[in-house]
Amino acid sequence: MSVKVIVGTQWGDEGKGKVIDIMASRSDVVVRAQGGDNAGHTVVVGSEVYKLHLIPSGILYPDCLCLIGCGIVVNPKSLLAEIDGLKARGITCSNLRIDPRAHIVMPWHVLIDRYSEELRGKGEIGTTNRGIGPCYMDKSERSGIRFYDLIHPEVLKEKIEQVGTVKNKLFTSIYGKEPLDLKAIYEEYTEYGKRLAGYAADVSVLTYNAIKAGKEVLLEGAQGALLDLDTGTYPYVTSSHPTAGGFCVGIGLGPTFIDEIIGATKAYTTRVGKGPFPTELFDEVGENIRIKGGEFGTTTGRPRRVGWFDAVIVRHAVRVNGLTSLSLNKLDTLSGLKTLKLCTGYKLPDGSVTTDFPPTIEELADCQPIYIEMEGWDEDISRMTSYDQLPQAVKAYIAKVEELCGVPVSNIGIGPDRAQNIERA
Repeated sequence: MSVKVIVGTQWGDEGKGKVIDIMASRSDVVVRAQGGDNAGHTVVVGSEVYKLHLIPSGILYPDCLCLIGCGIVVNPKSLLAEIDGLKARGITCSNLRIDPRAHIVMPWHVLIDRYSEELRGKGEIGTTNRGIGPCYMDKSERSGIRFYDLIHPEVLKEKIEQVGTVKNKLFTSIYGKEPLDLKAIYEEYTEYGKRLAGYAADVSVLTYNAIKAGKEVLLEGAQGALLDLDTGTYPYVTSSHPTAGGFCVGIGLGPTFIDEIIGATKAYTTRVGKGPFPTELFDEVGENIRIKGGEFGTTTGRPRRVGWFDAVIVRHAVRVNGLTSLSLNKLDTLSGLKTLKLCTGYKLPDGSVTTDFPPTIEELADCQPIYIEMEGWDEDISRMTSYDQLPQAVKAYIAKVEELCGVPVSNIGIGPDRAQNIERA
């Protein structure tokens, strides 16, 4: 029996989906803990590409129980579209369960997201406009609608009338917009509830019972450590906690049950949206990495910002998550570059140097990266099957990442397919 956690160490998009898919093949239960359909995991199986947004990556394995925890915010329309898409490809989704405490993204959340960004103007956060933040706001305000409400029409009707009336006042008085048709929303969401009712189950209990029964359990989430609401680059963050501690809360599971915490990281750095990014590249090298690495958002298609590997960021993730190892992904993308750079620390305006990640974006914006340079490699490593086959320059790069970050690299990603992965004992 073991409980493993996969977390992102950067700003998300670190290749977690592939790592989770590999580990899900050996797991009995995969649990998604936080986030919504504003993020996505891409899993490549041969010629088949699966883009998952709300459903745990273990769904591709029919014997793996896939759970959506209480920390998720569920857009039922998106979830049903995802289920229907998987069913059309021969995946039944009969192994999916949803916690009744998970909150529901309602139409007003999506509109508030959009209207709020419009009002911010140049100060916009750069959200995906999918209503995730406003849904978590209602959750914190204790006015949210939960999955239990969705599948009980009499409760749903009362909640929509109560909450929707307040939201309509917001739309007409503050935003200057038309009110929503609450009756139409009730009718639409009642149908969603009918289709999803059979998936309801207490995820905390199911996870606990699986652990007690000696099952292999895998915990996953969306985004990455620097998008954490508390310890990330606030306000350019998500509205939940994509960290190991956040997973415990978003599932209803004590931290002492966890055995391993694996941090997914790219061999370089990317992010989507606004905010300081010390190692960002604006030259041809950055553009080549973006194109070669396919650095475009799974959910939005937005081009990702690209930069050199930043050990300061990953050390931050090691600390806030308690990482036991790293999965170093997309190493093949760096093939062909003569010289590689790794950021070891930041130079501050007063000339001093820090190796710790600053707690605020104001401080981060003033940081200049301090680099070491390493020799690159020309070999195509995407078809290699063992660590011993890797060129010496690749091994040296991996060793330097381990040294700078303070944890071993347990997995090496050398391509998008699940087979393009090298595991180290």
